[in-house]
Amino acid sequence: MTRRPVVAFAVAIAAIGLFTGTLAWLLDTPRPPPGAPRGQRIYYALCVSCHGVTGRGSWRATLFLLRPGDLTDEARRSASADQYLFDLVKNGGAPIGRPGMPAFGAALSDEEIREVVGYVRSLGTR
Repeated sequence: MTRRPVVAFAVAIAAIGLFTGTLAWLLDTPRPPPGAPRGQRIYYALCVSCHGVTGRGSWRATLFLLRPGDLTDEARRSASADQYLFDLVKNGGAPIGRPGMPAFGAALSDEEIREVVGYVRSLGTR
């Protein structure tokens, strides 16, 4: 008789462990490869959650009904000047009608933003 509650308790603990392990795996932010340049490291730290590792968007953005731009779209990238991308990262999208894009000008120096723009430019060629 006392064995049934122990088994139920063990199954409940295992289910909770499986749930939290899966959740931790899903929410884990990818890390840049060892020796990655600074622009790539910044991209992984600040941009991957919405734009994804490949630049095509992430499941997290989709989950929250965000539609970040496809950073690998050659036509879109070639139509955008570096200064436009710099301003978009620095000031966010609100000034140009794209309110989903946050501003990073307070967190990043101009040089760091230029490095991120350089990395973003390389995404379509990978």
